[in-house]
Amino acid sequence: MKTIGISRQAMVAALVGVAMVGSFSLAPQVFSPEAGAQPIQIEAPLGAPLSFADLIEQVEPAVVSVNVTTEREVGRLADMQQFFEQFRGMPGLDEFMEQRRQEEEEEPETQEGRSLGSGFFISKNGYIVTNNHVVDGATAIQVVLQDGRELDAELVGKDAQTDLAVLRVTEGGEYPFVNFGDSHTMRKGDWVVALGNPFGLGGTATAGILSADGREIGPDSPYTDFLQIDASINRGNSGGPTFDLNGNVIGVNTAIFSPTGGSVGIGFAIPAELADEVTKALIKDGKVSRGWLGVAIQDLTEDMAEAQGIKDAEGAIIADVTSGSPAEKGGLERGDIILSVNGDKVTDATSTTRLVGKLIANTANRFEIIRGGKKQTINVTVGERPSNPNANITPSSSSPSDDAVEDGQAVSEVGGTFEQMDDELRERLGLKAGENGLLITKVSKDGVLEEAGFQPGMVILEVNNKPATSVDALRKAISDAKQAKRTKVLVAVRIGQITNYRTIDLSDAE
Repeated sequence: MKTIGISRQAMVAALVGVAMVGSFSLAPQVFSPEAGAQPIQIEAPLGAPLSFADLIEQVEPAVVSVNVTTEREVGRLADMQQFFEQFRGMPGLDEFMEQRRQEEEEEPETQEGRSLGSGFFISKNGYIVTNNHVVDGATAIQVVLQDGRELDAELVGKDAQTDLAVLRVTEGGEYPFVNFGDSHTMRKGDWVVALGNPFGLGGTATAGILSADGREIGPDSPYTDFLQIDASINRGNSGGPTFDLNGNVIGVNTAIFSPTGGSVGIGFAIPAELADEVTKALIKDGKVSRGWLGVAIQDLTEDMAEAQGIKDAEGAIIADVTSGSPAEKGGLERGDIILSVNGDKVTDATSTTRLVGKLIANTANRFEIIRGGKKQTINVTVGERPSNPNANITPSSSSPSDDAVEDGQAVSEVGGTFEQMDDELRERLGLKAGENGLLITKVSKDGVLEEAGFQPGMVILEVNNKPATSVDALRKAISDAKQAKRTKVLVAVRIGQITNYRTIDLSDAE
């Protein structure tokens, strides 16, 4: 079986798996329903309900079908070439085909397409939430209300990375609307109800339970942990709401897992709290501004944890901090191990990217870290993610061995020879003024450096979070590790313009 995104087809908008990175942050804003306006609210029954009819009757007026018209360029030249292939060699045919090619380039033909999806009102003045893939490429949008009215709508903003979009009906008036709830209050096994427009059939309700949360359904979706529900959702349910029994939206239906293309009871929804933040940003700015720390991070491996005397290998280690970045200004340093962000646990580098990406730009956030073996909390104000966050990183034009030299001091404990940094060497290697380090000039065969993948030309910056200022400092760090009865040593190494962490195994060291 496979996870499939049900993308738009002719007359049908399908649910798609959201392609999600990484970590976002939203511009500060305040959005709330108009004064005096009240969302639809319901008191949940105790225990399993005998019927969902009362719930559905009250929330259904806020759910709409979304009809989208698209336009795409098409060309008939390929079909003509296939037809005229049997007449190859006919005088004037090549000139005729070239003329047609030029005409298509100057005035390409277009073809109109239509697709369907779902959505729901979140304010009385006509703001509607749906999926980005439902309205992507739209030239015209209409929404159909429960009472049958067809209203024109305009696109307010969309965000491809979370597959969310906000529309607004152009006709004035007051509309029934629903509120976002908090999916964190839901437990596995709680009842949910999904409403939408499957296969263009119009208002359809299905019920099920919350099967799981925190699902990752694709490598291109770093900003979203999906809810998994077993309420039946199909093509056309895209952008529709999933409700709890209080009538609060706890998810926006987006994708299904299916071997056939139809529902098999495994659907995915964007959590309400994420959808709430994104839609507020889209209403305010028409876009989403994602958070940015300005750090390079790695998974904290078991060997790295052992080298630091840490029992659990959960977290992300900061390998480098960009100069002038929010991380540097906030006090984060290379070697810090991030354990949580605003109380949300970090398990690896990917989860760190996702958590940072959800933060609101230009707001202070709590980072729980380990530094020097001790836990502490640092408040960091994240910035707005630049369009190219790696623009300041220049890949090395040479391999590590290109920077190697023959002389240096040997350290038999690790099987390597090193040259201490000076101004001339720093400039040649592209290091910052005053930055310490040891250039590896030779790696002994079968030594611990070679076994750990070190090569001549690499620069050791730190050993167990202490600057590698000299060969003596390296020897002392190794000696301290042995005295602490640790067999692993954590090393920060620079390769070209990239810094990362590796471990050296001292088990077989001299």
